[in-house]
Amino acid sequence: MKQFSVIIIGGGARGWAYAKPMRGMPEKFKIVGVAEPDEHRRNDFKKNLNLPDEALFASWEDILARPKMADIAIISTMDDMHYAPAMKAIELGYHLLLEKPVAQTEKECTDIANFAREKGVSVLVCHVLRYTPFFKKVKSIVESGKIGEIMSILHVEAVGDLHQTHSYIRGNWHSEKETTPMLLAKSCHDLDIIQWLIDKPCKKVSSFGELTYFTEANAPEGAPVRCADGTCPVADSCTYNALNVYYHDKNNQWFRSAATRGIAKHNPPTDEEVMEALKTTDYGLCVFRANNDVVDHQVVNMQFEGGATASFSMNAFNKGGRYIRIFGTKAEIYANMSDTTIHMYDFDTRRSQEIPVQETTEESIVGGHGGGDTGIVCDFYEYLAGTYTGSSIADIQTSVANHLIGFAAEEARHTDTVVDVDSFFEKHHYKNEYPKK
Repeated sequence: MKQFSVIIIGGGARGWAYAKPMRGMPEKFKIVGVAEPDEHRRNDFKKNLNLPDEALFASWEDILARPKMADIAIISTMDDMHYAPAMKAIELGYHLLLEKPVAQTEKECTDIANFAREKGVSVLVCHVLRYTPFFKKVKSIVESGKIGEIMSILHVEAVGDLHQTHSYIRGNWHSEKETTPMLLAKSCHDLDIIQWLIDKPCKKVSSFGELTYFTEANAPEGAPVRCADGTCPVADSCTYNALNVYYHDKNNQWFRSAATRGIAKHNPPTDEEVMEALKTTDYGLCVFRANNDVVDHQVVNMQFEGGATASFSMNAFNKGGRYIRIFGTKAEIYANMSDTTIHMYDFDTRRSQEIPVQETTEESIVGGHGGGDTGIVCDFYEYLAGTYTGSSIADIQTSVANHLIGFAAEEARHTDTVVDVDSFFEKHHYKNEYPKK
């Protein structure tokens, strides 16, 4: 059995999400280097992976300044640090496992795809939902022909109110000017899933969405900028009081750790470290007085080659999760990622059927994306080893094409128009030649 050597660029939560299953497959993967500017995170990787000091690097520039030292580079940095290390790693001949979104702009995305093709390396984008038992089962039902030809899809990403406030109001992805629009930062997974299921090029797209609720206009009268100021008149009743979310809730260590990155010297962080974060970082801001600009709800409507349509809805006002309805010429599917069964109604028999799904961890980022984080690692190994027989993997050309649908939807939303996708691709010097397996 071939063993692939791996370097990891970005030693945060997403880097560990892929390193952890690789650690459990020593016959398939050997991690030989980690680049991470935060010393505490570097040391965590050193300890958990039993790495020598010479395998640790303070920056992506340092690790990629060396001659190629592994087969695979995992790029799990923040969104604004995908492009430069990806291009350099491709130049050096690394195969990439690249965290989504591919990059921050249309040009950066197309540059990466075109350069990978030129250099002949594989770049697998971490659209991890494709690799969950849930969506693999949905795809297999579609491929079986049981539902006939897909006429339409309704797909919903329920972000969850606390996830929205943590990541997209107080957190790293609060500003599309600084990172990417919500549709790319969070929901490029979903646009990718829709195209994967319909398996035809998208031809037209429109979109509507706004930041409506989490704005200063909805701030309670007298609410301070920071929850930790102690003067908020609705502190006891506010769902999003940062003191309750991060400080008092000792069970939610993931939130506490995320809020104290760059501050905490302990794992888990101490109350003193959490309080310091709430007094000095965006995680302590009132959700109605934060410097956020990403949408809190959005819809995207798509028309595909052959006439199939899809409607995607993303919004914050829910518990969280994903669910989908697929309308075929022979049957209808309803499926919720939180369920262990998929419901199919057959038009010929006039009967409903429950199709079991392998039970996995929860769908959230904390739960490994419903098994997708491990699933993509396993499938990537088979793909590089030449033994892959599944249908989840898409090449970088397809992934970037599906990203461009998101950018086109954003253009449609901002200009209040219907965007012709082929023309949009042409404008950005990219061929709409997917789907590719």
